Amino acid sequence: MTTFIRLTWLIFVLTIIVNAAEQDGVRAVLEAPQQRRSAPRITLHDASGKIFDLRQYRGKVILLNFWATWCHGCGEEIPWFSEFYGEYSAKGLAVVGVSMDADGWKVVKPFAKSAHIPYTIVLGTDKTGKDYGIEGMPDTFLIDREGRIAAAYRGLADRHDIETNIENMVASPP
Repeated sequence: MTTFIRLTWLIFVLTIIVNAAEQDGVRAVLEAPQQRRSAPRITLHDASGKIFDLRQYRGKVILLNFWATWCHGCGEEIPWFSEFYGEYSAKGLAVVGVSMDADGWKVVKPFAKSAHIPYTIVLGTDKTGKDYGIEGMPDTFLIDREGRIAAAYRGLADRHDIETNIENMVASPP
């Protein structure tokens, strides 16, 4: 009888763990346009050494993702963001990954290549992280066509929720 109870208890605990792992990610409600604050300015370098300036994306909806190569949740989101880039870029979506890896391009370039990341990647700085209030990763922001933060996802985003918000934002004309 004790073996049965132990086995039942083990199955119960494993069920709880599996259900917790399958929980939806973070959801975010789009802020009303009049309540949105301007996104902090970003000027960083991309992999080719060119200056990236967030202001050059005015008129586009921006998915701005803070990530790192060692971050499990980031690795889960990157394929989604690559798909969103492919599906919605013609409608005005830009995807920008801000890597916060301390080892810089030495680890980011091989990771981006192996993950087949099609969108812009830049290296973040302590100032960039501070300006956006980054305390953990992943952190993702949806920025409207006027350069204002429309939604913030602190942690692993819920794929369906972020895609729905992107669809709603790209549907609004520039």
